[in-house]
Amino acid sequence: MDSSLGVMRWWVVLSVVLTLGISQAEARAFFVFGDSLVDSGNNDYLATSARADNPPYGIDYPTHRPTGRFSNGLNIPDIISEAIGSEATLPYLSPELRGERLLVGANFASAGVGILNDTGIQFLNIIRIYKQLEYFQQYQTRLSRLIGPGQAQRLVNDALVLITLGGNDFVNNYYLIPFSVRSRQFALPDYVRYLISEYRKVLSRLYELGARRVLVTGTGPMGCVPAELAQRSRTGECVIELQRAASLFNPQLVQLINSLNSEIGAQVFVSANAFDMHMDFISNPRAYGFVTSKIACCGQGPYNGLGLCTPLSNLCPNRDLYAFWDAFHPSEKANRIIVQRILTGTTKYMHPMNLSTLMALDSRT
Repeated sequence: MDSSLGVMRWWVVLSVVLTLGISQAEARAFFVFGDSLVDSGNNDYLATSARADNPPYGIDYPTHRPTGRFSNGLNIPDIISEAIGSEATLPYLSPELRGERLLVGANFASAGVGILNDTGIQFLNIIRIYKQLEYFQQYQTRLSRLIGPGQAQRLVNDALVLITLGGNDFVNNYYLIPFSVRSRQFALPDYVRYLISEYRKVLSRLYELGARRVLVTGTGPMGCVPAELAQRSRTGECVIELQRAASLFNPQLVQLINSLNSEIGAQVFVSANAFDMHMDFISNPRAYGFVTSKIACCGQGPYNGLGLCTPLSNLCPNRDLYAFWDAFHPSEKANRIIVQRILTGTTKYMHPMNLSTLMALDSRT
């Protein structure tokens, strides 16, 4: 009986490996790290206030139900998965992430987190970035049991990785309240340098864990989101101080990526200029089919920018006409514009290359 079970297990492993060999040619695994811009539902499994588990979140998702995504429909990782010919990655905490679903990859992102561990402390129980990396290590152990250590390492090395961090370190830390601990500790330029030095450690650890193709997004125009317009803008113009923070952070992030790639001797890290990707449709919403880039579709107060999006909030009838879904997050239509830039954008948006070029290069090796 034991020997027959052993043979059955051997056939299961063999079939999974053969399946992997076929699917690798068609699609690659995808891993996601970061904050609410890319969280696909991990926080639904946690005791935290940073959740998107109530209507009208998910109103335009295929199921028309909340999924934990901070979107009316698909988020950026979902749309990238579509583009690389893969099914959407499951949240790492989902009980459905087991067996062959592990071959698709996993989403470790958690709303509210930042580069720093003290970012998002008001949200209590969230998956801070080093815990996300610990889960990535745990994932690889589970994958090795399924397909063997050699195939597992190959899958991880060949995978596409997306990491989105930094925005919360400003809006949910440095600028969260007047005279915050970090703002008393650091002048803004010094704080940015500190963030970049800490981000270097995160990206280096990601490389140590096997990531070889990593998209790193900079911060968007934080001063232009409806939440900041509602709280800090008297005229409806983008908040200068938060825009300045992004203008300091993003160039230094590109420098960090260049430095890491130079040290490694390969183009492992690719920077995505999220600031300009957003500013295109924020500056000229009508050119992209939006009626507004200031007012959120879902919310309340000025610009629908105060508080959370809930069943009692104002809700626009056509989400495709709004650049922002809620007080902080783009609509699915805006996410699609952003991903199109990631896929095919010039060096203004993607450095040193866009995702289509990267994948074309990989297909030749």
